[in-house]
Amino acid sequence: MAAQQLTLSLEAGKILKQLSTGLLSLYKGSNQELVHSSLNKLCVRLVFCWFSDCAGLFAGKNRFSDYLASLPTSCWRWALQSLFIALDTPASQRDQDELPEVLAFPFVGGDLFRDADQDLIPQFSEELRDFILAQAEGKFAWDAISPTYFGAIFESTLNPDTRRSGGMHYTSPDNIHKLIDPLFLDELQDELNTIFALKIGKARTAKLRAFQDKLARLKFLDPACGSGNFLTEAYLCLRRLENQVIRELYAHQAFLGIIELSPVKVSLEQFAGIEINGFAVAVAKAALWIAEGQMLKETSSIIEQQLKLFPLKTYDNVVVGNALTKPWNEVVPLEQLSYIMGNPPYSGARTMSPANKHDLQQALGPDWPTNRGDLDLVSGWFKKAHDAMAQEAHIKTAFVATNSICQGTAICNLWEPLLKSGSEIIFAHRSFVWNSEASDQANVYCVIVGFANQACDFKPSKLIFDGTTVTQAAHINAYLLAAEDAFVRERSKPLSPVPEGSMGNQPLDGGYYLFTPEEKDAFLQDEPLAAPLFKRWLGGKELLQGSVRYCLYLGNCTMDELANMPEVLKRVEAVRKYRLARSSQNTVKLAATPLRFQRTNVPSCTYLALPKNSSGRRSYLPIAFLEPEVLCSDSVKLFPHATLYHFSVLSSSVHMIWISIVSGRIKMDYCYSTELVYNTFPWPQKINSTLKAQLAAAGQAILDARTPDATLAQLYDPAQMPSELRLAHAANDRLVMQAYGFDPSWSEDQIFTTLYLMYLQLINTD
Repeated sequence: MAAQQLTLSLEAGKILKQLSTGLLSLYKGSNQELVHSSLNKLCVRLVFCWFSDCAGLFAGKNRFSDYLASLPTSCWRWALQSLFIALDTPASQRDQDELPEVLAFPFVGGDLFRDADQDLIPQFSEELRDFILAQAEGKFAWDAISPTYFGAIFESTLNPDTRRSGGMHYTSPDNIHKLIDPLFLDELQDELNTIFALKIGKARTAKLRAFQDKLARLKFLDPACGSGNFLTEAYLCLRRLENQVIRELYAHQAFLGIIELSPVKVSLEQFAGIEINGFAVAVAKAALWIAEGQMLKETSSIIEQQLKLFPLKTYDNVVVGNALTKPWNEVVPLEQLSYIMGNPPYSGARTMSPANKHDLQQALGPDWPTNRGDLDLVSGWFKKAHDAMAQEAHIKTAFVATNSICQGTAICNLWEPLLKSGSEIIFAHRSFVWNSEASDQANVYCVIVGFANQACDFKPSKLIFDGTTVTQAAHINAYLLAAEDAFVRERSKPLSPVPEGSMGNQPLDGGYYLFTPEEKDAFLQDEPLAAPLFKRWLGGKELLQGSVRYCLYLGNCTMDELANMPEVLKRVEAVRKYRLARSSQNTVKLAATPLRFQRTNVPSCTYLALPKNSSGRRSYLPIAFLEPEVLCSDSVKLFPHATLYHFSVLSSSVHMIWISIVSGRIKMDYCYSTELVYNTFPWPQKINSTLKAQLAAAGQAILDARTPDATLAQLYDPAQMPSELRLAHAANDRLVMQAYGFDPSWSEDQIFTTLYLMYLQLINTD
């Protein structure tokens, strides 16, 4: 059934795309804001009418399509507006001079058709008339689409730029269940199964009724509800549970023979949402009404009594608003709230707009103790949920977020204040690839974090989901490990007496000092005296993939020395003009010294170099020894005076475990930070000279095992790694484990936990 609904829903998306494109081309108004608002409302209303037509909710099948088909195209604009007004008007209040075909429609209500007389409807073309009638005449099963998919389908018709700027991405039902199942649904289903296992009798019946009452008391808030996917799926799941109860209590009984009396207690009023996009709110409400209609149909088949959907009830619990500045208890009183859930918008600390930054500051409050400037926008939702749960400890929360929320600096900047002031993680999905049913899918890696106040009554055993593996944990820390809380903070110097590292050079030259081999050769033909000024240039890409570039390095030159090199001087002048044209005043100042890089880092000795960004697929970090004649960009980390011993430890699986947990990431790729990863890394503390020499030899064995004609990217690709190199690394790993005193059987979590304890000891004695 799910696969069929998905297929239907995706096909519906194509229909809606054609519909919205066709309608937009017919609008003549110059007020584009009103045009798009009217277009969106018209699309929602047409789909709801198609759904109602298919479901027979308009007092018979195809009443809507028959009404349109009976009228010439030239009348459609008037006919739709008349119908929409009637659908929003009780029968007793309608203009009785209206067409009988219009008066025959039931009162729908629910504000879905409110103010229809103020919205623009274009004159229809014959082509669009044929298209609309084809969808409405039963050729497409609108009553069978999934209302959970409905929102993603509709929002896929929005302008993609609008969606991206709002940080909106749409959640598939599979991903929704990753969140709602451990948050509440699994527990409710287990409770119902326990009741079903009881002996049939009065006690069992009483428990079923009490369980149904419990379902009807639960209240949910999605404070970034978008088009209502989470709310809709949660409603469907609660109603399915309720229908199981109703089936046990009323199946095959004449339900009192009273058509107005319904056994249904779960209502849409229990599901609240806040969303900044007004169109998305309209879609969310329509999706919830469609879900209500589908579940009433299911209940009707159980009790063998027709239940009415119309008139729709008007709910004020899904509202337009800014969830970071709007008090959530204005939407649903916190004392009544059971669960907070959803997929808040994300925007990076360096990419969010000034308005986003202001909203985040509002949510965090004036007394936020850590660096708010490094926090993603989604952090505001975590903080507001934390505050709500601190006020009402019975509430539980779960959010989808990009995996950056549980990595890097977010651990100390977000989670340390939250966890130390009362919150506790109760379940988590580690990084997984995002997927959705939107036509423009977001290519991101996400986590799901469920958390609650420590005073909340939650199960002592917590769950960590990692792909298909589920692990029980006594405690989950902010790195989503089954371990005690850990907070690794950036440092300016290494914890241990090891070589200091830093990033490479930042030319800020507009590319005028950088050359491909061909460009270098051509340049030297015109300027042969410049040959000694060229140095090999490695960025992260060149270091890993072996590609060749050169840099015209003038840092040790004077203008007098370059006087006889006119082509070089042209480059110098181009760099000066480039810097003068920049908006940053600091960059403009650098125009006075165009021979120099913005940042210069030229080691005077052999040094270790490693890429700032490295694939998360690699088992080991690719590291190379380089000579001082080679210059590196700021996408490479440099470690002068490093020895084979240092190379051995940095090339180990122990170091990779520290990287994989402590570092930030781009998607699943590691972002190696000197301050956060290298300077905090606890090195072996008690190591004798013999073992140190053995580690140096193991490091040399790794270098010797590297095939000279292969790039680092090829050598450290898990699918291509030579067996000799793999064996050399395994031998090195055993020695490094020995140097730390680690048991060879330890898991990665055990190794990290022990490293973290070492880290704590070292910072306390620093």
